Amino acid sequence: MVLYWLPLGAGGRSVRVNGRVFEACAARLERRAVRDLYHSALEVRLDGDRVVIEMTPVWGNGAVDRGVVREGPVGLRRLGRFTAFRYEVRRWHSGVIPDVGAAVGGPRQIGDDACRVRRLLDLVPQVPALTWGRDEMHTGEMWNSNSLTAWLLARSGHEVGTVRPPEHGRAPGWHAGLMVAAMQVVSRSRTDPNSDSSADKRRP
Repeated sequence: MVLYWLPLGAGGRSVRVNGRVFEACAARLERRAVRDLYHSALEVRLDGDRVVIEMTPVWGNGAVDRGVVREGPVGLRRLGRFTAFRYEVRRWHSGVIPDVGAAVGGPRQIGDDACRVRRLLDLVPQVPALTWGRDEMHTGEMWNSNSLTAWLLARSGHEVGTVRPPEHGRAPGWHAGLMVAAMQVVSRSRTDPNSDSSADKRRP
C-alpha cells in the first residue's frame, strides 16, 4: 500500500489560490512560516487487484462506476443536499487518482501486512461522514481528505507516527483523523469490555 502527497489545488487554479490564502492567514495567526499544503490519497495492491482510496467532491468526475461508498456534506451540513456541496469517498477498483503525476516524492510505502490492508479496505465505508471543512468533533482541525487517510491508517492498525507530508509542507486535517479514530477506540472499549483495546489494557 502506498500514499501519495498531492499539492493542494494541483490542476485547479481556484483551489490552489484559496489554499494559499487560507495558509497565509493560518500562518499569521499561529506566528509561523507559510508552508506548502498537501492532500493525500491511498493506492492498495492486494491479491492482484489495485484499489484507489480518496475523498473528493462529488462533481468533476464523469466515471459511472468510481467506487463511491460514502458521501458527506461540504461547508455546512444543511447544504449537503446540493451536489455542489457534497463530497464522496471512493474505494475504486482499478481507479485513477487525478494529478497523481504531481505527487511530491512519488508513492510512499506505508505497509504491506495483508491483514491490516484488508482491514483498511473493509473500513472505508465506515468512515464518519463529517462535514468537510468543519470541526464537528472538536479536534482543533477541519475534516477533509487527510482526515480520511489518517483515520483509515489508525483504525486498521498501521504505524502513523512516522507518516509526514513532504519537507516544508503541512497536511491540514491529519490530526483530526487520528483524534476521531482514537475517540472511537476509547468509546468501543467502554461499551464492549471484550474488545481488543480493552483486552490490551488488561495485559500485564
